[in-house]
Amino acid sequence: MSDEPSPPELPPQTPAEKAEARAAESAAIRRRWITLGEILAVIAVVISGLTLWNSWSERSDSKAEQSADARRASARAATLVLIAADAGKHSLALKPASADQSVQSQKLTFPSALGAAPAQTTGEPRIEASWFERPLEKAREAAKLPDNSRGDERLPVVITTRFLVDGEPHEDVAIYDVGYTISGRLLGGHSVALRGISFVSRVKSDAAQAKLDARWKALLPAK
Repeated sequence: MSDEPSPPELPPQTPAEKAEARAAESAAIRRRWITLGEILAVIAVVISGLTLWNSWSERSDSKAEQSADARRASARAATLVLIAADAGKHSLALKPASADQSVQSQKLTFPSALGAAPAQTTGEPRIEASWFERPLEKAREAAKLPDNSRGDERLPVVITTRFLVDGEPHEDVAIYDVGYTISGRLLGGHSVALRGISFVSRVKSDAAQAKLDARWKALLPAK
């Protein structure tokens, strides 16, 4: 047997007390449901906010990517690379590598050592051997180079090109190597035939002549 005293018996609840207890329990249950509803509402708001932010972020990223693509496309369109469209013996027709570009005019500048005057073209980009042929022959003779070239020789020139892209004017200043061959004739002098051009580098206008002359000295050092 246990010596512990039994808990006192609670007096029976009156009907009023029972009703009050049931009302209190119902109120507690309602409060729990209200609290749960508030939590779910907050969660729904958070999810909605995250969805809106994600949608905005995706649109923003897409617009930024499209803008970057447009800038790159614009930069490519404004970057001129000339190629030889047609190679003749004494003339070389030029054109842009991109069909979106339209050449308006060009100025060709030659190495100072040649003493050849700059040549201008308008609407018909080209290089003609007559613009530099005789000074080139003299320079090669002074450098004691062979009368007949062994493959393609190189003459650096600066080409300043004004061109249009979608109606917008642009200017490009770059050094190109003009490929040529030369053959000597004992009594008739020499003959220069043009072969093509190759891009070397872009230069600033105020530094173009100095860089051109430096390249000329490297290709045809004085003897």
